[in-house]
Amino acid sequence: MVMSEYTVRLMNTEDLDQVMEVESHSFSIPWSRDAFFNELETNHFATYIVIEDNDQVIGYCGVWIIVDEAHITNIAVLPSYRGRGLGGKLMGSMIEIAKEMGARTMTLEVRVSNDPAQSLYRKFGFHDGGIRKNYYSDNQEDALVMWVKLYE
Repeated sequence: MVMSEYTVRLMNTEDLDQVMEVESHSFSIPWSRDAFFNELETNHFATYIVIEDNDQVIGYCGVWIIVDEAHITNIAVLPSYRGRGLGGKLMGSMIEIAKEMGARTMTLEVRVSNDPAQSLYRKFGFHDGGIRKNYYSDNQEDALVMWVKLYE
């Protein structure tokens, strides 16, 4: 039996084929490869990490850090790997990166119907901050805005 070893590291452009696999299995309107490429190569506010299982990308998380505020852009794990705490591992890693980069608060949007994701974020101290009406273009679902202070 081969034991899985999950590794978190910074995303690079060589990861994009595998990131697109995760993206296409996770979202009804996935980001394009070009969008990720631009995030990695031209957006100086962006930092992206991946989580791997034996050199296969199985999840990722992105953040924009502007002054002292971190904004999670996206987080996803392949469906076959969900329920193993990997989203938590990604989120915990990203919170540490954001703190190291000087962020004092972190925010994100999540579908109001996505209870598993909201539960994960609450474990990291996120609380409800408001609603963005009709935020998601695929079905006009509202987004719950969540916030956490990284330092008290």
